[in-house]
Amino acid sequence: MITPEQMESVCRDWSYWDKAVPRTVARTEVLLPQTLDPALPIVVQGVRRCGKSTFLSQMLKKYEIPRESALFLNFEDPRLPENCDHEFLDACLQFFRKKIGQSKKLYFFFDEIQGVKNWERWLNAQIERPSRNLFFLTGSNASLLSGELSTALTGRHWKCELFPFNFSEYQKLTHEKNFEDFLQRGGFPKPLQVPDSRLLLQQYFKDIVERDIREKVKARSSLQLSRMVKAVFEAVGSETSLRRLSAVADVAVETVSSYLDACEQAYLIFSVPFFGYSQSKTLQRNKKYYAIDSGLRHSVLLSRAADIGKDFENYVFLQLKKKYNDVFYWKGKREVDFVVQGEKGPIPFQVSTEAQPLERHLEGWTEFYKEFPHSEEGVFISPKNVSKL
Repeated sequence: MITPEQMESVCRDWSYWDKAVPRTVARTEVLLPQTLDPALPIVVQGVRRCGKSTFLSQMLKKYEIPRESALFLNFEDPRLPENCDHEFLDACLQFFRKKIGQSKKLYFFFDEIQGVKNWERWLNAQIERPSRNLFFLTGSNASLLSGELSTALTGRHWKCELFPFNFSEYQKLTHEKNFEDFLQRGGFPKPLQVPDSRLLLQQYFKDIVERDIREKVKARSSLQLSRMVKAVFEAVGSETSLRRLSAVADVAVETVSSYLDACEQAYLIFSVPFFGYSQSKTLQRNKKYYAIDSGLRHSVLLSRAADIGKDFENYVFLQLKKKYNDVFYWKGKREVDFVVQGEKGPIPFQVSTEAQPLERHLEGWTEFYKEFPHSEEGVFISPKNVSKL
């Protein structure tokens, strides 16, 4: 067990007790509560290295939290016990309460908490009892709020999903205004600030595959997983069959399915199902897949040639995902790139780097409206109006 002195040292390194909070780019697309409530922990989920730790530090200014009353701790710090559990969380709380005093409100910022055993039960117990403690949590897995915590905290937690930078945030950090450069470089914050971003992004890819996916699916090697993800990255925006990915990764179709699920849980890829009111028809169709970030995608593919069309479609998908959560595609003889559910009916989106819709886009809309006549007006997205998403 870690000693009080060691606890003090680790927590001081992560916290802002005796150092200023750095100035960082505000995340404009994340909705947060107006005021804090001890019974409403804030849970931030997102892909590894997308800026969740920095986002936590921004809470200090937003909610005017005294720095000395806020304990920050990243549970991937190698100085912490190898198998942290709820007892360690108790030790953190007791340490900080003793340090600050019994009367003050305490704020706990626990980063990458998914590896702490029984943290869900512990948090549930904390918010069940009268307390002045407030909790902010991050994790690199979409299943963070599954199981017991989801059941116990239904309607009693504030969930946020954080993505790499959008174009507006990218501009604020880099002061660059070229949209095509952004699509090539991507939105992971740190790689935008180092000379050889490609190498750092490749390391991110390895870390995500190894630590957030392989361990979850109990795969013997990362090689097959990496092959499959790279095949998905290559086919961004296209219907992709499990059998094809099975052949690429040299594993069974059922294994590919579990791999894809784990990749989605780790926010590395996203699946887009076929749109339809018949579930059986939807399940019969292949899904399309998109990457969490075009820069990460480029870093691990052999070809360095820019594919602006795929990159732009990938970016539009991510913006729609943030706004609507459930995103679909539709295809008859022609295709509708994306479909989301609006207030009055489905909204079909067509995406192109061209300034105006092409004939295939118009034909796709026409065919879609014949099958779904009560849909809302279609939306055409090009680089000129993508900021409106």
